[in-house]
Amino acid sequence: MKHAIAHHLDLPTAIVAAHKAAEAYALRLAKYQPTTTWVRETQADIHFKAKGIDLKGTIRVDKGHIEFELHVPLLLRPFQALAVPILEREVREWIGKAERHELDA
Repeated sequence: MKHAIAHHLDLPTAIVAAHKAAEAYALRLAKYQPTTTWVRETQADIHFKAKGIDLKGTIRVDKGHIEFELHVPLLLRPFQALAVPILEREVREWIGKAERHELDA
């Protein structure tokens, strides 16, 4: 499942916003043991647990959008319906802060 969130930020600012969103997500949803490993400046591997099952995905930051992709087993598809809005809300919050020049990189 891929999901893209549009933005109007320059790429360096979008990268900072994505990093901040990932940090905030990890704190907010600590019970799911989320981890984010940035493999490139613009791409991260994400991992978390739900109902004892490991879930993996990626975040990619591009000019014009931030995309995340989750690999969700059939058993946890209902969780996907919860995870996507939470991830999107977190990313949009940090895009908004970046647009308002509220990031403290």
